[in-house]
Amino acid sequence: MAVLISGRGSNLQSLIDAAKAPDYPAQIALVVSNKENAAGLDVARRAGIPARVIPHGNFESREAFDRAIDAALRDARIDLVAEAGFMRIHSDWFAKTWEGKALNIHPSLLPLFPGIRVHQQALDAGVTESGCTVHFIVAELDSGPTIAQAAVPVLPGDTAETLAARILVEEHKLYPAALKLVAEGKVKLENGRAVFA
Repeated sequence: MAVLISGRGSNLQSLIDAAKAPDYPAQIALVVSNKENAAGLDVARRAGIPARVIPHGNFESREAFDRAIDAALRDARIDLVAEAGFMRIHSDWFAKTWEGKALNIHPSLLPLFPGIRVHQQALDAGVTESGCTVHFIVAELDSGPTIAQAAVPVLPGDTAETLAARILVEEHKLYPAALKLVAEGKVKLENGRAVFA
């Protein structure tokens, strides 16, 4: 599999750690970042995983950027894509090309609070719990079928930062588990739904 990142790579590290288990069904063969200063690139290098930088600003359109990513994925013979803090919206072309083979983790209980500033959205709404969602990537932002979710309480006095930190702990457990299900064929995207075997 390949992991697409834009930032610090904490979910990447959790996937690297999970893939060390001899029975884990997916190995990370490539890390791609759209930012050359992403700290996650160092996480990949320390683990001995090939890393590539494909700056989105070098392309005239979203689809042209996505086609460059697609070429890198195909060069590395990737079967499964895991997006982990990859802060770019894909073209419809990419979503269709990798349909059922591309996953994302989002720091809310989707369909609540898609997009950005998620933790502040949750606090502003006054919800009593939030969490994270692993979902298949589809053309519509943060709206793909859910594979797995984990919830955490929203505590009195929480800030966006404290809530984010609590959710991140769950992300690091949920993402490797959800990816394992997909890699083993125990959940598939069929007719716009996540179907569990």
